[in-house]
Amino acid sequence: MTAYNDPSLTPMPASTGSPFQPPGRRRLGRRAALLGFVLVLGGAAVVVRLATRREQPAAAAGGHNHAAATAANSARPVTLSEAQARRIGVTYAPVERGPLGRVVRTVAVVSYDETRLKSVTARVDGWVDHLYLAFTGQAVRVGDPLFTLYSPMLVSAQQELLLAKQLRERVAGGTPDAVRGAEETLASARRRLVYWEVPAADVDQIESSGEIRKALTFRSPVQGVVIEKSVLGGQRIMAGETVYRIADLSTVWLEGEVFERDLPGVRLGLQVVAEFPALPGQSRTGHITYIYPTLNPDTRTARVRVELANPRLTLKPGMYATFNFAAATQPVLSVPRSAVLSTGKRDVVFLRLPDGTLVARDVSLGVATDERIEILSGLTRADTVVASATFLIDAESSLSTLLGGMGNMPGMDISAPPSPAGTKPPNAPDAKRPLKDTTKMKMPEDEHAGHQKPGRD
Repeated sequence: MTAYNDPSLTPMPASTGSPFQPPGRRRLGRRAALLGFVLVLGGAAVVVRLATRREQPAAAAGGHNHAAATAANSARPVTLSEAQARRIGVTYAPVERGPLGRVVRTVAVVSYDETRLKSVTARVDGWVDHLYLAFTGQAVRVGDPLFTLYSPMLVSAQQELLLAKQLRERVAGGTPDAVRGAEETLASARRRLVYWEVPAADVDQIESSGEIRKALTFRSPVQGVVIEKSVLGGQRIMAGETVYRIADLSTVWLEGEVFERDLPGVRLGLQVVAEFPALPGQSRTGHITYIYPTLNPDTRTARVRVELANPRLTLKPGMYATFNFAAATQPVLSVPRSAVLSTGKRDVVFLRLPDGTLVARDVSLGVATDERIEILSGLTRADTVVASATFLIDAESSLSTLLGGMGNMPGMDISAPPSPAGTKPPNAPDAKRPLKDTTKMKMPEDEHAGHQKPGRD
């Protein structure tokens, strides 16, 4: 076999460079390739791990305790020692039975006493000759002159009165029947004027003087304040037309609106304490005298009337006021208002058992006061409930329920006992083992590092 001595087939020395790139750039390329390979390998491991979790058998999913998930919605019992209860401010209160002593407070308005309003009207047609009360708000007493009225009917009645008087004088010595007839005619003429509200003193004066008056004076039948004046001087008025409206303000009404839920506690005769923004520090005391039989469908309230004495006319109709009274209630079961925890869908209290365990109990609520609330069902008189720090107890109970429901989930072994001292859990990384520095790892030699660039013939 003939050997060929071809210089192009001679191996290149190891010290010569790569035929494609310089030696420095060649080392950087190898490191970048290795780092990329590590990243790809790590990503593949993550994908495999996720795929493994998704493909777990249905039995693993069935191992999740649905009863525990359901129990997470209900509170679990909580056990506290006396020291722990004092530390977080937990106090207890017994369930009591008795009247709540609920105080009802509402707004009101001062109004006229309708039984003390008087409308002064004319009983005959005529013309107002003179007004003695010329403006509203003017005070008047019983017997004070109000106005003078000219009326042809009043003039005719005066003439009849004088004629009846003369007739009685003429038949004074006649038969008894004639005397009795003359007396009846005189009494009828006098009675007609009185029925038209001509004062009796004026009738006697007309009869004694024998003179007919053009205008007669009408006087006030009540004491009070003019709240309405409907006529002017010289105006013609008809029979039945209102001339004045007079209100007696020595007693006023206080009318307030009571909500529908408070009506069962309202009774006639209950004492009421009223306060007025216009009279700070001057409260008044009265009694409920009337409860209106109708309810306002828009505000769901009913009116309640209170009578108040007003000797100095300090209370003026239209004033705003507030009044409160103790509503009459029957003995009921109640707990402190702070003991009830309302979630919007349910009302819960924490019941203290004889062994000291605190258990959540659903209750039905009734009426409430500022301090206590009625319990319709769920508790008995012998029970004891948490009266303060209820939110802390609820948080502890909810946390225990949540952790109890998560304990059966895959990968959530919260019930495992702690590891003994001096040992470490399996598969746990060793904290004392230093991490490897991959930047100083020895890289493999390039298999083409000893090749030389082939020479040209």
